[in-house]
Amino acid sequence: MRLFSLRRLIHVSSAVVLGLGLTLQVAQAQDEGGIALAREYARKGENEKAAFLFGRLRSEEQAAPNVLPEYLAVLQNLKRYKDAEKLVKKAIRQRPEEPSYGVALGALYTAAGDPAAATKQYDRLVSQLTAAQVVPVATEFVRLNLPEWAEKTYLKGRTLAKDDTEYAPQLIQLYTQSGQTDKVMTETLRLVQDDEQQLPFVRNMLQNSLREDKDFDALEKVLFANVQKFPERAVYSELLLWLQMQRRDFTGALVQAKALDRRGRTEGARVMELASIAQRNKDYESAIAGYDYVTREYRSGMYYRLARQRLVQAREEQVRSTYPVDPAKIRSLISEYQNVLTDLGKTPETAPVLRNMAALYAFQLDEKDKAMAMLQEVIDMPRASLDVVDEAKVNLADIYLLRSEPWEATLLYSQVEKSHKDSPVGYEAKLRNARLSYYAGDFKLAKSHLDILKEATSREIANDAMQLSLLITDNTAMDTAGVALRDYSAVELLVFQNKLDAALKGLDNLLQKYPGHALTDDAWYLKAQLQRRMGDYPAALTTLEKITANPKYDVLSDDALFLTASIAEENLQDREKAKTLYNQLLVKYPGSIYTAEARKRFRKLRGDAVN
Repeated sequence: MRLFSLRRLIHVSSAVVLGLGLTLQVAQAQDEGGIALAREYARKGENEKAAFLFGRLRSEEQAAPNVLPEYLAVLQNLKRYKDAEKLVKKAIRQRPEEPSYGVALGALYTAAGDPAAATKQYDRLVSQLTAAQVVPVATEFVRLNLPEWAEKTYLKGRTLAKDDTEYAPQLIQLYTQSGQTDKVMTETLRLVQDDEQQLPFVRNMLQNSLREDKDFDALEKVLFANVQKFPERAVYSELLLWLQMQRRDFTGALVQAKALDRRGRTEGARVMELASIAQRNKDYESAIAGYDYVTREYRSGMYYRLARQRLVQAREEQVRSTYPVDPAKIRSLISEYQNVLTDLGKTPETAPVLRNMAALYAFQLDEKDKAMAMLQEVIDMPRASLDVVDEAKVNLADIYLLRSEPWEATLLYSQVEKSHKDSPVGYEAKLRNARLSYYAGDFKLAKSHLDILKEATSREIANDAMQLSLLITDNTAMDTAGVALRDYSAVELLVFQNKLDAALKGLDNLLQKYPGHALTDDAWYLKAQLQRRMGDYPAALTTLEKITANPKYDVLSDDALFLTASIAEENLQDREKAKTLYNQLLVKYPGSIYTAEARKRFRKLRGDAVN
């Protein structure tokens, strides 16, 4: 008994000493910043000291800020779960309106290894929520990485509000972050069914959450069902149109654009917009179908004249991208353009028609004099817009280059550069000037133009400038004179001038003269493109295989594989082979610029429904 008393006395004395020492520290801490000192102890892992200081600060909470979260943390580090539980329960009694304390109590039970008690506490907390507590409690659950409880909290809030769309934005964000795509779809569609103003938000959320083909397929299926079930609700057609454009399914999107046009009585505006996007994405069939629809359905509408012009332009682009180009089809296109001019007259609005006709005469039929006369007519046309006039000057400069008159060409390009310094037309003229210097072998001057163009607002021009700049840099780093590159640029000039036989011969000479050069894969790729243009598809495939079968040429491997698949699909009509190649590209090069188009073509060849 005496021994026990002695031990107790020693323990009490030690505690008193420790307490006196810490009390002195606390007194000093009040002057020097007690909270900062407690936090410093916690940071260093000196949890006993931190707990003592936090406890004293907590007892003086009227004067000190709330230190409960940090106090709880050090108590948990010390595994003093009962003390922590008492602390939280006392805080709940003192401030029952503070919802975060209820969440903290459940988290404490989890830390103590009692998940059943944690679940019971969370259930009790959610069941007793008031409307004002919903967002703070859900936010706390999110902070603790408990999305399922955050979801229950928002759904409880929805019940309290008696509104099926309450807290939809928060739930959509929650489901997006946790990868629950099916629930994202459900919430987004519920949100927009009665409020079309939410459409931009919904599109953004869907774009962030849809990752795989199966997600797109699932949403498309739901939207089709809703369009048929609720034809009076335009929002479903709007979403379906948006989704199909994301997938570059312009054929399906055209159906929705037509429906929205009829519903909104916009005289073809939605179809014109869709057809224009399809044309830019080289889906000429959809573009032609859209422009044709506007010319048939809205003959007296505001878009009729423009649709007539763009219809022939889209057909022209389709003909020029189908190899080998058929001169008879070119003549037919010129006749269509002439019909447009006959119907609509030669006016500033139809000046682009004259310009397009001139390009066909110059580049496809080799009738340069006729083309130049037509372009001069555009340039001299009264009241023609400056953009159209300068575009005609660019075309005229191109023809001078066809005629091997580079000085005349660069003079016109430079005129357009000066009159359109910060516009796409001016950037295009500068790019042509850069190419002209490149063709001439003046790589330093070419690169000075290209370095400016890499910052152009037009992504297409910036990309073209970047590619040509990289080609020059890569092939003049070791060979500063760029001897091989001069031969290659001379070949590219022959291609521009449509002298394909001479260009092929030049490539063969280059490949023989510089075996193993860095330009080898570029030369093979260009050769395959020319062979395709000339209709020699087996030779093109053989050439492309030199790239795809050699890991050394990984830079152009995805380009070569996509071109191989395109030849199989479009020229050889070998659907199964094309499907295999597109799928190979998707698997092997998921980050390729061709991925979206390859996926679209693969799905079409696989037989997926196209509406």
